[in-house]
Amino acid sequence: MPRNPDLPRPSERVFSKADLLEKLISVDSSDYSRARILEMETAFRQRISSHVAALPAESSSFKKFNTNPFVLMFYTKRKSYSYVREIEEDILPAKLFSSMETSAGRMVQDVVLPIYGWESVESTMHSASSILDGRMCEPHIVKLATLKSGPRCLNDEMSKDLADDIVAHSEQWAEEAGVDHINFTYGVLYGTKKLSNKKDWHILRNIVEIRGTRFVINPPRRRWDCSFRIRGTRVDVAVRIGEDWWEHLGGLILSWRSCVL
Repeated sequence: MPRNPDLPRPSERVFSKADLLEKLISVDSSDYSRARILEMETAFRQRISSHVAALPAESSSFKKFNTNPFVLMFYTKRKSYSYVREIEEDILPAKLFSSMETSAGRMVQDVVLPIYGWESVESTMHSASSILDGRMCEPHIVKLATLKSGPRCLNDEMSKDLADDIVAHSEQWAEEAGVDHINFTYGVLYGTKKLSNKKDWHILRNIVEIRGTRFVINPPRRRWDCSFRIRGTRVDVAVRIGEDWWEHLGGLILSWRSCVL
């Protein structure tokens, strides 16, 4: 399949030790920033300790894992396994990492968002808010975010579904916040745009196709954002990965922690 001509070509992103030290100094020199970091550190430690205590034991048996049998068939063939214990030894680390990744994403949503003035959004499946993880209401605009743990979490179907939901629910989000301007972020907790599989950018392309070019204000041509109108509401949508997301959330003090160098 040929590359979309509008797809951005991100360059390498370099983070120097001097920049990182400068950010640490900026935290140390502010009583408010130190207190905020300490609050997050304490909450992180408590949640991590609770999660680690609930993880499967190293001796957990195969029957406790709800693993796709067809995946196991492929894997055992590839590894030429003959005994269940061989599979157990490989499944446990995978289950541990999967569990911890899910918990880490939830931890950021529940701990970090409120500290930086955002609301952690709780919602039921198949509701207008089901794709939302964070919200911040301001006098004339509502900031919304859906969060993913890494830069390669999406496939084509998920990109299309996200675009559908953004277009379908924007009016309701604006009405509930009492504004006519939405700033929506697809936020990724770590990585860089260069590490992305670009499925996240296709959210923007899909929005243009769904809404129609006549209603698009800023098309995503070699950009990681777009804007469109739906009746009286303006909707700005951006893909923010790693440092870009943390800057949007709370400024540079957090950003260096989130990036893969």
